[in-house]
Amino acid sequence: MARKKIREYDSKRLLKEHFKRLSGKELPIKSIQVTKYTDLNELAEKEPWLSSSKLVVKPDMLFGKRGKSGLVALNLDLPQVASFVKDRLGKQVEMGGCKGPITTFIVEPFIPHNEEFYLNIVSERLGYSISFSECGGIEIEENWDKVKTIFVPTGVSLTSENIAPLVATLPLEIKGEIEEFLKVIFNLFQDLDFTFLEMNPFTLVNGNPYPLDMRGELDDTAAFKNFKKWGNVEFPMPFGRIMSTTESFIHGLDEKTSASLKFTVLNPKGRIWTMVAGGGASVIYADTVCSSFYFKQENQLLKDEILQYARVVIDCATSNPDGEKRALVIGGGIANFTDVAATFSGIIRALKEKEQKLREAKMHIYVRRGGPNYQKGLAKMRALGEELGIPIEVYGPEATMTGICKQAIQCITAAA
Repeated sequence: MARKKIREYDSKRLLKEHFKRLSGKELPIKSIQVTKYTDLNELAEKEPWLSSSKLVVKPDMLFGKRGKSGLVALNLDLPQVASFVKDRLGKQVEMGGCKGPITTFIVEPFIPHNEEFYLNIVSERLGYSISFSECGGIEIEENWDKVKTIFVPTGVSLTSENIAPLVATLPLEIKGEIEEFLKVIFNLFQDLDFTFLEMNPFTLVNGNPYPLDMRGELDDTAAFKNFKKWGNVEFPMPFGRIMSTTESFIHGLDEKTSASLKFTVLNPKGRIWTMVAGGGASVIYADTVCSSFYFKQENQLLKDEILQYARVVIDCATSNPDGEKRALVIGGGIANFTDVAATFSGIIRALKEKEQKLREAKMHIYVRRGGPNYQKGLAKMRALGEELGIPIEVYGPEATMTGICKQAIQCITAAA
């Protein structure tokens, strides 16, 4: 499972599109997305409610506490919405210690209401946690003692019996409607492979539930079976995170191949760099390096794309040489299907091309790999070290992944 946040606009779009399919009832949700490319006047011709209704506008940037931060405007007309967006579009804000520009807004009808409810569903290893409160809204954290939670094991449906603790104290005139709403949302959560869904708050409009604020995350590994249901869903970068040119290049490679190619630069001046194969292995390498106060870059690689991938990693790792030692960890666990020798061929070619840069950066290379044809791959790496005269230490599955991380750390700290 890979939890990926989606914008509030997409969360509500999916809710609106699929609620009727699953329940036979329609949610009267209306919303538009606004960016620098949006012409509000032109959009109002397609969406007449923009001109005829009072509106709500807020950033749609994957961060919360917008109301408490003064970033939500209520009861506006369309010209006021346009002014609000103009004053804030592209402006830098700081949220939760992250700084970034506001690029995307969501605009919706203003819904006067008296009641605010809270709903949260989270996918866990053995099932789902469902939390509900009759005291939702921006003060939910201050009223957390009023939030009730149940756990629904995988494969178990949400029934009137197991949902009872959540709705037991609701007035009878709304209890049945909210109970049915929670059941449909739970079914929708599973049907669309949500991993996280929060409505804070949702309210009742003419007796029917209506989400005022919503957050969602999808399991993007389920895209292959949900691409029609999800439609043109966007997985934005986390707020404050902007891809560098090299990261964008690798991201482009990743989209064009069945391999998994990931590249994130946490510290462009870092002294330990990793080129790691395997999700589990990457976690071990990252944990070992980070526990010793070093940053890392996480990636996975396969087949011909590794050559281009390795070039990018090496260019970043060897940039701005300052006379001090650096370390490059080329590692992985024990592969099930990947031909290690074939994978190493691309890395070896890139290392040869970047020989001079490696020398100038005083790079020490540590290799650890296992899996099909690994002996041949490791032999090629040892031969490369002798050919280039660059320090390359090579290990098979007999060595621990944490062990070569520690060697890399000792190498650069001994020289400091």
